[in-house]
Amino acid sequence: MANTIKYEELKALLANNKDLILIDVRSEEEVDRGRIPGSIHIPLQTVDAALRMEPDDFKAKYGVGKPATGSELVFYCQSGRRGETATRRAQEQGHINARNYAGAYSEWSRRQKN
Repeated sequence: MANTIKYEELKALLANNKDLILIDVRSEEEVDRGRIPGSIHIPLQTVDAALRMEPDDFKAKYGVGKPATGSELVFYCQSGRRGETATRRAQEQGHINARNYAGAYSEWSRRQKN
């Protein structure tokens, strides 16, 4: 089971942790309908390759520095399953602080409206 993070924890991290890298693993079509502010889009099927990229190539493609293995990474998707898969893949590559936002974009968007 991948490590998970709850809505309140993610809100606090986004407010206080400038080193957090939030990764949206949904499809382009899903991202076009909305995303968590500050996230970068790396579709699930490209997560492995993205995390193996050279740092300069990663920055050129995604606009942020490539996460170090100790970086705080949070993955999310629409309902939690793809985020869990991405988190597990990142952990397998040595990203010990990778977590999945289990509530995913569906919870985020619902709670942001309230």
